[in-house]
Amino acid sequence: MQTLTIGKLAKTAQVGIETIRYYQSRGLLPTPDKTTGYRQYPLSLIERIRFIKRAQELGFSLDEISELLSLHGNHQRDLIQQITAARLAQIRSKITDLERIQTVLTQLLSECEHTNPDLPCPIIASLGGANNGIEYT
Repeated sequence: MQTLTIGKLAKTAQVGIETIRYYQSRGLLPTPDKTTGYRQYPLSLIERIRFIKRAQELGFSLDEISELLSLHGNHQRDLIQQITAARLAQIRSKITDLERIQTVLTQLLSECEHTNPDLPCPIIASLGGANNGIEYT
């Protein structure tokens, strides 16, 4: 079985050494024994690291990733689907919040662009509430 040092594993998987150590501390990657004076990592960990990174890109937390990894190969699609559905619901909620924020900021920007320059900018006034004793200059 071909193995790699932590440095070569990190370089091949395109992550830092500290990332590998962090994943090990979280239980996402095993920590091999030092049989030759330094740890040797199996090539199969490259794909596992890529799985972790891709799952993170899709918004999964490390706890969720750990659970997904534990379910891999166990034919427990229902649990995998539940984890994914929960993440999707959170993402949809964030999108709704971001769309609301976008609407408010678009409206404020438009108001500021079309307000008399001698008056306070509606953006600042809106963020400060009903003036709150703040002087706008």
